[in-house]
Amino acid sequence: MKTTGQRRRSRLDRSFDRIRAREETGRIRSKQRNRVLSKMLSNRLAVFGLVFAALVILASIFAPFVSRYDPLQLDLRNKLQPPSGEHIFGTDKLGRDIFARILFGGRISILVGLGSALGAAVIGVAIGAYAGYRGGLLDNLMLRISEIVMSFPQIILVLMLVAIVGQSLLNLILIFTLTGWGGIYRMTRAQMLSLREEEYVLALRAFGLRTLAICYKHALPNAIGPIVVNITLSTAMFILQEAALSFLGLGVPLQIPTWGNILNVAQDLVILQNYWWLWVPVAVVISLFVLSINFIGDGLRDSTDPTQQG
Repeated sequence: MKTTGQRRRSRLDRSFDRIRAREETGRIRSKQRNRVLSKMLSNRLAVFGLVFAALVILASIFAPFVSRYDPLQLDLRNKLQPPSGEHIFGTDKLGRDIFARILFGGRISILVGLGSALGAAVIGVAIGAYAGYRGGLLDNLMLRISEIVMSFPQIILVLMLVAIVGQSLLNLILIFTLTGWGGIYRMTRAQMLSLREEEYVLALRAFGLRTLAICYKHALPNAIGPIVVNITLSTAMFILQEAALSFLGLGVPLQIPTWGNILNVAQDLVILQNYWWLWVPVAVVISLFVLSINFIGDGLRDSTDPTQQG
């Protein structure tokens, strides 16, 4: 029989083993984070994307401090003024400062893009993770529904829904969310089909853990890398779609400054030929911001993908 000292020593040994295991786990995770960060920072395009996107987002958030002009204030005496020290990007047909409109418009355009991407991710990940893990009838049904949604050209489907429900910021975000969840759903489902066969998932299932706990608490975190990459790319796509719809006059109402609404004036041939400052600056900002988001997504993909690790 074990003495009291031996039992006490065995309890201490187990405690030390648990502490050592936690330290080793933390050390491994710290090394993984450092490797991901160093891989990300070594990608020059990803760093450029991070810096430029951060500058644009911060400038949009603190737009009242960056520009002293009101984006909605009319000044007919100074309409169609070219870029100058007074107006960095000039003024539009109503005398409004274009630089201020780009800054304040960035708030709405980025909100539409990021909000729609997050909304689509919530729907796609929630359904894709559970359906992919469970399989069976639910998985087949959701897969068919996603195929039906994705079989329509998204921009045409968005145009139809906007014409039906009307133009507003909330309607646009909801429409983008409802028409854009199919891609991230299928990606999450594919990840879960692979993860559900992993040994740790089989062990958790053998211990009798609930399906929801295994699916969302233990398996889903291992698929978070591709999901984040998909969210960044979806954000860029929705920003472009908002700009395209607003250019056609079917996006956010024209009285609200957005990048697409500023670009709407380029429909006039006279504006295109003679007043380049009305559309070139905002077109450059849209292009560079979308490129930056794509660079960030590519950098995240390369740094988090195990097959890309050196």
